[in-house]
Amino acid sequence: MSPLYETYLSEVRAVLQHEPVTWQEDQTEALLALHVQQGTGALVFPSVLTIPSVSSYARAQMRSVCVRTIQNQVPLQYTLETAWRALEKAGIHAVLMKGAGLAALYPEPHYRSWGDIDLYVGPDQYHPACAVMRETFPNALKFDEELDHYKHYNLIADGISIEVHRVTVSLQHPRDERLYARMEREGMTRTRALDINGLEVMVPEPTFNALFVFLHSWEHMLSAGANIRQLCDLALLLRHYAGSIDAPRLRRYLEDLHLMDVWRLYACILVQSLGFSADEVPFYSPRTAVRAQKLLEDLLAGRMNEPKRDAKAPKGRIARKWFTMKIRFATARRISRYSPSYARHMNITTLLHGIRRFFAKDRKWE
Repeated sequence: MSPLYETYLSEVRAVLQHEPVTWQEDQTEALLALHVQQGTGALVFPSVLTIPSVSSYARAQMRSVCVRTIQNQVPLQYTLETAWRALEKAGIHAVLMKGAGLAALYPEPHYRSWGDIDLYVGPDQYHPACAVMRETFPNALKFDEELDHYKHYNLIADGISIEVHRVTVSLQHPRDERLYARMEREGMTRTRALDINGLEVMVPEPTFNALFVFLHSWEHMLSAGANIRQLCDLALLLRHYAGSIDAPRLRRYLEDLHLMDVWRLYACILVQSLGFSADEVPFYSPRTAVRAQKLLEDLLAGRMNEPKRDAKAPKGRIARKWFTMKIRFATARRISRYSPSYARHMNITTLLHGIRRFFAKDRKWE
């Protein structure tokens, strides 16, 4: 691994483990860019700012990132409280996902940035909840249609995106979809209360929440937008709820979804690169270290994002579906460098999903 990446990881690790942070002045530009790219800037910079030798240029850049992060929380908190109160008043039981719920796990939550509001309401409350959000924010931009096969309905109120979730994750394999729906019901009916700046919200049950946070990050690894902060979220969640996570049930979840090998890649990174103990990270195994290191290096280098494609999807139904299948097979080839077993599952899923969609009603707008 390059010296730059080693330095970067040592800084993130120090903050997560409450240790002194060092700063390599000769790598200032590269480190600043890497922290911003990986979503860890505001987490690390306050500690770096205590180092007397840091240059005035670096200080100005770091302060700017920290101030913006804190300022962005003000309208987000206001919108979250408004949306939550409106759903409560309507008798709709929502569950807060990601964002603010994960920020609360950090020593200084206001430095963990979050950009939108994700509220799970489930299939039965989905349409009433969407109506409540439209009534609560009448001037909001309506981004998505309120369709039953969509994962969520999205509207943007004063620049803040609110996603009303019918389901937490969309899986394409029919068996995965059925099994995950059962896991989701378990996790979203045994919720935990969490205080966020004086607002009591409900968050997912810890074992399911660990699965969901991991799955959400892996979704981004498969497409775009994955970053180190997502791994920090998972690590701190595992530490915070260490006494509440049901390891046998989590193992069953991961094995049922063919994700145990991928989880072990994450576990290896958390232990070997972010400084967490093997006791804090379930199912850690050093046997995945080589593949985990490759995954980590490609993530830091920005190589986990899907390659850009100039070709547009064809208009014909069969040609359009074949075009989509080829992209998914290409993604599986990319993922096989890290987890060959999950890549094989992806290929099977692509075939089954493709056959199912071929005989389903055409949805040209998607």
